[in-house]
Amino acid sequence: MTSKTRNLLLAALVLVTPLFAEQAYAAGGLMTIITNDPSNPYWLTEGNVAAAEAKKLGYTTNVVASKGDTNTESQLIDTAITNKSVAIILDPANASGSVGAVKKAVAAHIPVFLVNAEINTEGLAKAQLVSNNAQGAALGAQQWVKDVGSKGNYVELLGAPSDNNAATRSNGYTSVLSQYPDLKKVGSQVANWDRTQGFNAMQSLLQAHPDIVGVISGNDEMALGAIAALKQAGKLSSIKVGGFDGSPTAVDAVKAGELQYTVLQPVALFSVKAVQEADEFIKTGKTGAKTEKQLFDCVLITKANVSKYTSAFTLSK
Repeated sequence: MTSKTRNLLLAALVLVTPLFAEQAYAAGGLMTIITNDPSNPYWLTEGNVAAAEAKKLGYTTNVVASKGDTNTESQLIDTAITNKSVAIILDPANASGSVGAVKKAVAAHIPVFLVNAEINTEGLAKAQLVSNNAQGAALGAQQWVKDVGSKGNYVELLGAPSDNNAATRSNGYTSVLSQYPDLKKVGSQVANWDRTQGFNAMQSLLQAHPDIVGVISGNDEMALGAIAALKQAGKLSSIKVGGFDGSPTAVDAVKAGELQYTVLQPVALFSVKAVQEADEFIKTGKTGAKTEKQLFDCVLITKANVSKYTSAFTLSK
């Protein structure tokens, strides 16, 4: 090999290598934060907390929402690429359907950090930070049995089927409740994490199963919809409802004795952590975490300990 050929090969290598190697840069630039639906206080907190942490670390931010729609999400990713985002914090709209959007960002050399929900492919996102939904569901189900008792018919409100969290929580409930043979699930309905759909589903389930003793719900919004339907039917005093998220309205409902409990997801914690890991990756080429998938344990909020909690998904201390 001549020296001229060797020099040409080395020059080509220098040009190609940055496309594949992890690069370290100075902090700063635009961090795009894509949440689901800010009309839900849980997702509103997610976006607000992530943006505040990013600004504290010296970034500008753009907080947008997919509303759970993969086409909208894909367009938002395109905008993040066009705007030369240095990182994307994403609450994926769909476990499978969001993979393509993440791939687009990765192809544009923009690191993606997932919060709240996972995608079904590992190795694309730099991190996937989520609540320990199985642990939280077990906590909730154990408390639900204490409140409802170990005998009677009940129904379940299910989250969006496209979100792995829905199945994980439902399976977690079943793993506990199946230990009580005299507790029988007589009906379930998908309400897509939504309060209005929870209200309508509860009306339908109550008409079909008027003798139920309890409702276990995949999130607070659906549970709050169920409470409204039970109030309207004059049955809230005899039918116990359990939730999941730790939303401000749910915390208030626990205080009022309308909701038996809620399971607090540490959304503020993992939203901050995702931004910190993005900052670390931008600066060093590494997140500082041992694994891509990171679980954050949930906390049970009941009437006994609700005074410790604020409306921001965090402990008041």
